[in-house]
Amino acid sequence: MSTSFNRRKFLQTSALAGASMLWSSKLHADQLTDRLSSEIGKSKWELDSPALLLDLDKLDHNLKAVSIPLAGTGVGVRPHVKTHKCPAIAKMQVDAGAVGVCAAKLSESEVMLENGIANVLMTGVNVTLPKIAKAMELRKKFPGFIQAVDNPQNAQDLQDAAKAAGIIADVVVDIDVIRRSGVPTGEPALALAQLVDKLPNLRFRGILAYDGGVQHVKGFEARKTRAHKTFEPVVATYERMKASGLNMEIFSGGGTGTYDMMHTIPGFTDVQVGSYVFMDCQYLEIGGAKNESLFDDFEASLTVLTTIVNNNYPNRLVTDSGSKSFTLNKPTGWVVGEPDFVYNAGSDEYGTISYEKSNKSYKVGDKLEVIVPHCDPVVNLYDVMYGIRNDKVERILPILARGKSQ
Repeated sequence: MSTSFNRRKFLQTSALAGASMLWSSKLHADQLTDRLSSEIGKSKWELDSPALLLDLDKLDHNLKAVSIPLAGTGVGVRPHVKTHKCPAIAKMQVDAGAVGVCAAKLSESEVMLENGIANVLMTGVNVTLPKIAKAMELRKKFPGFIQAVDNPQNAQDLQDAAKAAGIIADVVVDIDVIRRSGVPTGEPALALAQLVDKLPNLRFRGILAYDGGVQHVKGFEARKTRAHKTFEPVVATYERMKASGLNMEIFSGGGTGTYDMMHTIPGFTDVQVGSYVFMDCQYLEIGGAKNESLFDDFEASLTVLTTIVNNNYPNRLVTDSGSKSFTLNKPTGWVVGEPDFVYNAGSDEYGTISYEKSNKSYKVGDKLEVIVPHCDPVVNLYDVMYGIRNDKVERILPILARGKSQ
């Protein structure tokens, strides 16, 4: 009896802790900002490392550059916040003309909505009843929240929860492109869309279709050819939905690697660009429309500041920034100003630089900037980004959705 009571009490306490999690994260962010306010005005080289640096001039360039190829096409920008997890940057994106943002997870969506981002499209699906109930609470509070669905049972569960909450929930159907999430194209997708459209407490808004596999195909023409090929069944499905009289106001997808080619897809409404704000080694090396060897449409605005802690061996430097600073997701970064350096973050606490030649000699205590291999998981390792302009800290940007993976 005692054990049962304690377990029930624990579960109740855990539920209350979960309900107050957002408040706690806001308080934590305020405390961080206050604690780090003394860093404002410092040279970036005075910061302790590892530190996540964001070049604000380069960020401004990227925010503007993404819309240039889309001008006059009717295709908008719906940035994915899973890249930066930062409401302050999401606000910059909206101010730059984005139609809204998208988020991978419910917890990310909550952080964005609670921090002033009015239009959030959740690209993942909520399948557990607690998440579905939470999603309906968010929709009740924030009319600009849209959810995705990719199977009939999930649609019915959303309907039941929306009815219980006394709301009409906006829904898009996620269409499978890479055999990961989403409903198969053709009849299954059409049937699901029609089901959603008939359910009284759901409002069908359109479709999502994301081809993650094509984003890092090297060479612009090769990438464009593959993107068009993989979207052929999606377009055919879109046309069937449109012909059936469904509301197709949203046809969203694409990414940074395909942002400037999706406007040629019939019916397409907006691109879910993410990494364009920061760029990383994986994207830089795929090449763009104007430069086959380097994707230079956007500038590398995000770097990790690292310090050399050991130079005891020739052609080898050891830093204080390993996989806990870069993740193990392709741990090779690019050292700014040293094109011949190979940075490997494969060790937990240490990074290793190997080289045949360098532009200068380095001693223990010297600092370097490293362009990250893959920006999304790297950002998730840090509490804040230091906004840098003219090599000085101009602002602190809390990463409020850090760790929000639920």
